[in-house]
Amino acid sequence: MWKAVASNALTLFIVVLLFAGGLLIWAKQKYAEPGPLETAICLRVEPGSTMVGVSRDLGDQEAVRHPLIFRLGARYAEKDDDLKAGSFLLPAHASMEEIVDLVTRVGRSTCGTDVNFRIGIASAELQVRTFDPATGRYEEVLAFDPGAGEVPADYAGLMAEPDLRYRVTLAEGVTSWQVVDELKQADFLDGDIAAVPAEGSLAPDSYEVTPGEARETLLAEMAARQTALLDRLWETRAEGLPLADKEEALVLASIVEKETGVPGERRRVASVFVNRLERGIRLQTDPTVIYGLTMGKAPLGRGIRQSELARRTPYNTYQIDGLPPTPIANPGRASIEAVLNPETTEYLYFVADGTGGHAFARSLDEHNRNVARWRAIEAGRGGN
Repeated sequence: MWKAVASNALTLFIVVLLFAGGLLIWAKQKYAEPGPLETAICLRVEPGSTMVGVSRDLGDQEAVRHPLIFRLGARYAEKDDDLKAGSFLLPAHASMEEIVDLVTRVGRSTCGTDVNFRIGIASAELQVRTFDPATGRYEEVLAFDPGAGEVPADYAGLMAEPDLRYRVTLAEGVTSWQVVDELKQADFLDGDIAAVPAEGSLAPDSYEVTPGEARETLLAEMAARQTALLDRLWETRAEGLPLADKEEALVLASIVEKETGVPGERRRVASVFVNRLERGIRLQTDPTVIYGLTMGKAPLGRGIRQSELARRTPYNTYQIDGLPPTPIANPGRASIEAVLNPETTEYLYFVADGTGGHAFARSLDEHNRNVARWRAIEAGRGGN
């Protein structure tokens, strides 16, 4: 009798074990297989949320079929305590495994409302965009200059949205004074700025920030990125450049940045200045003269006068030999790369060609012909 009972118990144990094993295999398949979402959605995870609450929200939005498996899978992966607050884009048919990874990996919102404070050459603009999961694109809903004094009526309502993502973006070629002046208008940042950072020391880039972040902290990150970038790129420089150190590379890169906005000709423009430095020819570049007049505090807003070209300042490269003492703006990566690896050319001159780019010349005679063509273009435009 006891032998029969033991045999039946063993049989039952094996059945249960097989059932449990099959259930585990089934659950793992469900955890990894494509989910039921037909279109992408934006999932909001509030601060202090738990996997239980998130799994419930996912079930309500029909993003997962089995909330319990979602929670158990997160626990098995040891990610149930890594949940991040934010707004996360869940692509169509995302598996439970993919969703767990999205809400635990970075903690940086990938959808929702984007507030981007853009600091440009002439002014700043605050752009508010909302993300459309269906198209995968941000759509602009508001844009204005915070320094102009008039704030749109619906701005306050948009700032009350729960899924805001804040960024500050610097354009290539902005000056450090402009950055500091415009950051004072960013009402989502906090704190005073003790001093204007050294010219050229800030990296033009996009920076994600949190409301209330200190302006000094953001400036320190900008400076750290520029230092790290310059250090990396300096190691890749071509041999024999007439640049004594990284600071001189930054100075020349800032000049290239202000001379051209055409990506395809940056290295060629850089070659002109490198050739001039090698031959002891003065750089004779207008942006340095302008910087000597404004010190980067505002656009000049007019042409350079002959008296200003004749005036000797540390930045007037018509009057001084070599490079000016500091950068004249904050150059971006492409301009730094251009001066560290310029094209190999014989060009010594360039002038605008009427298309947004420049005409390059090896001799003064050739350059004068290019200048004459450009002046004819200018005269024709003035007559229309």
